[in-house]
Amino acid sequence: MILRERLSEYIRACFTGLWIESHEHADALTEIARLCRDEQWHWATWDIESGLTLPGQAETPDAGGTDPLAAIRSVNALVTPEGTAILVLQNFHRFLQSAEIVQALSRQIIAGKQNRTILVILAPVVQIPTELEKMFVVIEHELPGREQLEQIARGIAVEEGELPDQPDLERLLDAASGLTRLEAENAYSLSLVRHSRLMPETVWDLKTQTLRNSGLLSLYRGSEDFSSLGGLEALKSFCRRSMLHTGRDNPLRRPRGVLLLGVPGTGKSAFAKALGRETGRPTLVLDVGSLLGSLVGQTEQNVRQALWIADAMAPCILFIDELEKALSGISGQGDSGVSSRLFGTILTWMNDHTSDVYLIATCNDISRLPPEISRAERFDAVVFLDLPGRQEKQLIWSQYLDIFQLDRDQRLPLDEEWTGAEIKACCRLAALLDVPLIQAAQNVVPVAVTAAESVERLRNWASGRCLSASQPGIYRQTGGTAKSRRRVSRDPSNN
Repeated sequence: MILRERLSEYIRACFTGLWIESHEHADALTEIARLCRDEQWHWATWDIESGLTLPGQAETPDAGGTDPLAAIRSVNALVTPEGTAILVLQNFHRFLQSAEIVQALSRQIIAGKQNRTILVILAPVVQIPTELEKMFVVIEHELPGREQLEQIARGIAVEEGELPDQPDLERLLDAASGLTRLEAENAYSLSLVRHSRLMPETVWDLKTQTLRNSGLLSLYRGSEDFSSLGGLEALKSFCRRSMLHTGRDNPLRRPRGVLLLGVPGTGKSAFAKALGRETGRPTLVLDVGSLLGSLVGQTEQNVRQALWIADAMAPCILFIDELEKALSGISGQGDSGVSSRLFGTILTWMNDHTSDVYLIATCNDISRLPPEISRAERFDAVVFLDLPGRQEKQLIWSQYLDIFQLDRDQRLPLDEEWTGAEIKACCRLAALLDVPLIQAAQNVVPVAVTAAESVERLRNWASGRCLSASQPGIYRQTGGTAKSRRRVSRDPSNN
């Protein structure tokens, strides 16, 4: 439902306090103007620079100029015996720290029920004082959809050859998803200047800068794909099939994502970043620590805003690294319950969102996560990444020997308990110090040794509870020590 239709419903029902959350005031005002023209409603706008303005009229009633308190009272000058009067207060959240203004808003919203006067606050954020929380209805001005983004593109690329054909047009619209109308116009115009045609790469460059400015999400655009990851074949196949064989327009068939549990250094973060390149989706990185705010309610607002951006940028991948650390205060002790509320917001979004956002969360310690995070329908699967097997290690050695330009014929060190990260460290040190791999390995102490007890607890928990990242089926551990190897079986009774 577009903004004009939602406004019409609330105004007809005489909701006298409306808050429109929008970064595009010009577009929102255009929608309001069309609605008022169609319904023959009186309306005016106010901002701190221009004061009160009546669209289409040269003269305006005296509303105290740029005085925000007088602006609230000016709506009564628009009243007619049989009509509706609407006053749009632009960026009025800046004035809500004043007790006089809060009281004036409260009185006017109540009085508006009698003479059908509607106060509309148009602002990019929702910051409603406690005294007014029950008096305002918040309406989100949605970002443009693919159809509107295509209309903007066709309005800018008017010369022959400037507009790409299918499927490049779909890639362009994927890149523009999540941008405002003004941002899309700017990105398209910049692309025409750079390339004389609309190119997705230019749009991605501008979107990366936009996300960086928000401070809530970052956009990862690496060149790594699955060919740069040794092993994890079952995990690769599962995610690739679930993401590439689903319908864009069927929410019931859209994948939800995976929770990656494993030993540190086994490639959880690298897999999440490579998946975006493999499937042609942008990878949004959500750093929960950057969402924490100093003001009451600011953290929850930041989380909702970040998830809203992710929904708007669909189809995409949302990556949350080390989820257990982000929710370390889930007990509510020591942080006034902020972690609990943050966790609740994320859980609600995971359960209810219908956008094509594929969530990848990584975890090194499952005991620090509440059980409800891993129940069915939160994720498509919980996958365990164990230490790589012999065949996987051969692939990893081969890749890093080539990357660091090392002699492939030299003898490899003993790597029984090594992860992929430790193999990379050994190759990097060999290249850095200009020594053989055997000598470089003396500087590498594997995590399976330094944290043997934690690794063993993790394996014991995962056995029978998680899918294996290396082979199809349920992960099964054999033996009872940290040095034991794993075995995968589809049948739990096949021991």
